[in-house]
Amino acid sequence: MKLELSRVVQGCRLGVLTGLGKTGQHCLEVPGCLLYTRCATVPHLTQDTLHTLSDLPSVTQVTVESLAEHQEVLEEFKEGVRKFAGLHNTVLFCSLHDSVNPNPAGHVTNKTVSVWGSGGRIELTAARFMAIQAAIQPDCYQSMADGETWQANSSRKRVRKAVDRTLAHLDECLMLHQKTQELKQAEIFGVVEGGDIMEERLRSTRETAKRPVGGFVLDGFHSAAMNQDVRGQLIQAITAELPHEKPRLILGVGCPDEVISCAEAGVDLFESFFPFQVTERGCALNFNYTINPDPETAGRSSPTVLELNGETPAVTKPSKNGDENMTPFEINLKDKRYQDDFHPLVEGCDCYCCQKHMRAYVHHLLVTNELLAGVLLMLHNMAHYLGFFKALREAIANDRLQDFKNRVLSCRERDV
Repeated sequence: MKLELSRVVQGCRLGVLTGLGKTGQHCLEVPGCLLYTRCATVPHLTQDTLHTLSDLPSVTQVTVESLAEHQEVLEEFKEGVRKFAGLHNTVLFCSLHDSVNPNPAGHVTNKTVSVWGSGGRIELTAARFMAIQAAIQPDCYQSMADGETWQANSSRKRVRKAVDRTLAHLDECLMLHQKTQELKQAEIFGVVEGGDIMEERLRSTRETAKRPVGGFVLDGFHSAAMNQDVRGQLIQAITAELPHEKPRLILGVGCPDEVISCAEAGVDLFESFFPFQVTERGCALNFNYTINPDPETAGRSSPTVLELNGETPAVTKPSKNGDENMTPFEINLKDKRYQDDFHPLVEGCDCYCCQKHMRAYVHHLLVTNELLAGVLLMLHNMAHYLGFFKALREAIANDRLQDFKNRVLSCRERDV
């Protein structure tokens, strides 16, 4: 696995991660995202439905949290999660937790971490963690880590202990990795911890970078956990210490404005749980990321997808219908205003939902609790989110990053 950078603009790293997978034939453009799954399946979608989308990431994310209770079955199957779940040709990355699920604190010791399956808490030693990885057979995976220091009341002593534990876990995982035949061709990603304490973040970064890891996972920067300016300062300090040729993946960050901020701080890879969260709220992503490729064509270009629909690119005060987690980047299709709205979710979007159905129909599906609502919304939200990342890479390549950023962030400043 190798990261080949072509340019860096305002801190954003544009390039291609090559040599992925056991055959080394896969690649992933950065900045980019992994394909989010729960128990190795994209929520609401079958594999065939999923593959109606274009530009799917070549790397699929699975979690120890969702697969740990299936360890015995996977060990008996012997051929890994990829074949067990009937996945298409894809690279597997295995993380410890699902960023969508809140995990109770206080269940980490010097020797164990805990994950929560459908049957409750599962305590993992390094030996069991690595045995699960051997059963999953990922192409790359994050090492075991103490990631509980994102909480606001974490003391300096607690943060220091978390960094020490995470480094000790990494050393043990690396030792067991070398002895595990099923992981012979896999890459292990070291985890950078340290809460919001700069000194501990830098110590964690420098010590992790000394180990023979394939990449780095930046943990503890979840959207609700940290002020965005503080997060940016910490990430910039971290990435300045990391080798340029290895990828940096951040956990728990998915909102478009936060993605841009982290990309500018030097992050390469993101999770894609955000479209799932939007879908679960009964909402559709509806923000503008289109910019003209050439300033000279300004005023003569085709209308943007939202301008065609006579809309602003999303709203600062959307109708939340009681959901305080809703962002300015989405519209709430449960709202009565959409019961007689016969437009597509986003005019010009080429996803199946927007090509075949209208807002009024999706509103009807939502208020009658039809399962098809989740399928159609997930298709649209994934397509829109992947389009956002593609537009981000194109903006960096064309020296239009600031224009792209202004267009995306403008949704936070406009009202209906």
